Amino acid sequence: MRQVYLDYAATTPVKEEVLKEMIPFFSENFGNPSSLYTKGSASKEAIMIARRKVSSLIGADENELFFTSSGTEADDWAIIGIADALKSKGNHIITTGIEHHAVLHSCEYLAKNGYEITFLPVDKEGRVRAEDLENAITDKTILVSIMYVNNEVGTIQDIKELCRITKSKNVVFHTDAVQALGNVKINVKELGVDLMSISGHKIYGPKGIGALYIKRGTKISDFMHGGAQENKKRAGTENLTGIVGFGKAAELAELNSENHITKVTELRNYFIDQVFEKIDDVFLNGSREFRHPGNANITFEFIEGEAMLLYLDLLGISVSTGSACSSASLTPSHVLTCLGVPVEKIHGSLRFTIGDPTTKEDIDYVIEKLVEVVAKLRAISSVSKAKGW
Repeated sequence: MRQVYLDYAATTPVKEEVLKEMIPFFSENFGNPSSLYTKGSASKEAIMIARRKVSSLIGADENELFFTSSGTEADDWAIIGIADALKSKGNHIITTGIEHHAVLHSCEYLAKNGYEITFLPVDKEGRVRAEDLENAITDKTILVSIMYVNNEVGTIQDIKELCRITKSKNVVFHTDAVQALGNVKINVKELGVDLMSISGHKIYGPKGIGALYIKRGTKISDFMHGGAQENKKRAGTENLTGIVGFGKAAELAELNSENHITKVTELRNYFIDQVFEKIDDVFLNGSREFRHPGNANITFEFIEGEAMLLYLDLLGISVSTGSACSSASLTPSHVLTCLGVPVEKIHGSLRFTIGDPTTKEDIDYVIEKLVEVVAKLRAISSVSKAKGW
C-alpha cells in the first residue's frame, strides 16, 4: 500500500544530512560543553556553530538566540518571563483567540495570578486587524503575543505592521513563529519583534529542541536557575545532539528556502484545486492569499473529520483534524471557532500539510482516495441524507 504523509505541520522527518551531523555527538564527541578539557571545548564549539546557523535563518545576532527544549517552552518563557520582569510597569497582556495552546495556557496561568488578558478577534480568514490591536493597548499593557503563522489554518499575520503599532506604544512584542520557520522568509530586525519562538522538528530537525530569540536589551526573567548555560538565562546541561541537529536543519532550510516555498506552494494549490474540482460542498478555512505555503485546511460538509482521518489512515494516508498538540480533544477547534465556522462544519474539517518529500503522485493518490472516502461516508451519513444526498 502506498504511504503518504501529509501532516508536516505536526512534525517532519529528520533529514539524512541532519542525522549524519548529529551521530558523532551521541558517542564520539560526547563531552559536556561546560567542561574545560578538549572534549568539552569541542562540544561547546559545536553549539556555537549551531547557534550561528539558527540565528542566520531568522536574521538574528548569535547572542540573541537561546536554546530551549521546544517551541512550547520558548512560548512559556517569553510570556511568563516578560510578565514577571515588567510587573512593576503593568499587568495587561494582549493576544488572540487562535494562538497555540502554549500561548493560551500561559496566559490563562497569568490570568489566575492577577494579570488582565485581552483576546483580540480575527476576521473570517484568521487575520488580526491592526486597528483592533491599537485600540486594545492601554497604559498597563506590557506584552503583545501574536503568532506569525497559524498552526491549524496556516493564516499569515502582518507581523511587521503589528510590531509598528506596539513600538509606537513602547510595548514588547512576541511572536510564535514555529510554523513560519522555513516556510516564510524571516528577518527579526526587519519585522521589529522583541521575542520569537521557534522549533527544530518543524524544519526536518530533531524533536526536543527549540529556541527563543530575545532582542538585545529586552528585559525578561530567566527561565531556569542552576548553572551558567545559555548565558545564565536557561540553566541545565545542553541538549548537544538536538542543538547540532537544529543547526544543520536551519542551515539546509536557509539554503533550500526558495525552492522549498515554490515547490510546496505549487503542490498545495494543485491539491486545493483538485479537491474543489472533484468534491462538492467543500470550503477552504483561512486565507488563500496570506497562507502557509504547504497548508490546506478544508471542511467537507455532512461528514465527520475523525471518520475521514481513520479511513484515510487505513489507506496509508496520514492527515490531521487540527493541531497535533490537541488531537486527543473532542472539543471543536478553537481556531475555527474564532474564524466563525459553525460547529457542525468544524467537525468536518481536515488539515493537509505538504512537505519537501511530497510528490505530485502522492497528491494524486490522496485525491483519488479522498473522493472515495467522502462518497462512502456521505452515503451512510444521517446528516447528508437529511440534506437530500
